[in-house]
Amino acid sequence: MSLSLIAAGTLGSFLAGQATTLGALPVFFMRSISKRTENAFLGFAAGIMLAASFFSLIIPGLHAAGDLHGGSKTIAALIVGSAILLGAGTLHFLNRIAPHEHFISGPMSGAEKSKLARIWLFVIAISLHNFPEGLAVGVSFGSPDPAAGYATAFGIGLQNVPEGLAVALSLAAVGYGRLFSFVVAVLTGLIEPVGGFLGISAISLSSELLPWGLGFAGGAMIWVVSSEIIPETHRDHQEGTATFALMVGLAVMMSLDWIFG
Repeated sequence: MSLSLIAAGTLGSFLAGQATTLGALPVFFMRSISKRTENAFLGFAAGIMLAASFFSLIIPGLHAAGDLHGGSKTIAALIVGSAILLGAGTLHFLNRIAPHEHFISGPMSGAEKSKLARIWLFVIAISLHNFPEGLAVGVSFGSPDPAAGYATAFGIGLQNVPEGLAVALSLAAVGYGRLFSFVVAVLTGLIEPVGGFLGISAISLSSELLPWGLGFAGGAMIWVVSSEIIPETHRDHQEGTATFALMVGLAVMMSLDWIFG
């Protein structure tokens, strides 16, 4: 695998991550958004991630594993299935050892110091969420169909816009300056090129690692959607809005992958 492909995977994940910059810009002229809107944004992000996991990562991973093992569907399923579980298990472990708050903070109580601490846990949660996204973008550039990398980067970037807005507005709502809130939101996106570089670099070492990398990234993203995003968007009894937004996001990402991939 060429250095140019590693550069493309890293750059693609960087640009996808920095879509948070676009999302954070409204913090300079607004302080908050409604819970319904926030749930819709996060539901849309979940749909993007689910579609990208299957269409851009898991299915190409099955094809790659089959090609490497004489077309055996059984071996391909075992490899990618194991990689999915490994990716999900890794994210579960990271979330157990890293203190964090879920994406939509519940009612805050107690001293202002406690509120500020919860917001920073929320920022950590977004950063943990961004790593598998960057990994997914980077690995997808190693897919047998290079166009899949561009589709994945665009889709992940699209769903990073509302995340950037959520981070910036959460910080601004508890008294941080608008510029500071904007900069922190931008910085949370910088974890994505780290994941992208590690992902594309790992599979560049051996073609045998490609289906493992694709499955691992897919499993990690599905874990984030199931464990973090969906439960949080249903907390305010607005699951109808969140579910519809998820379906729209899934349809958008499916279309992107089909058209460009």
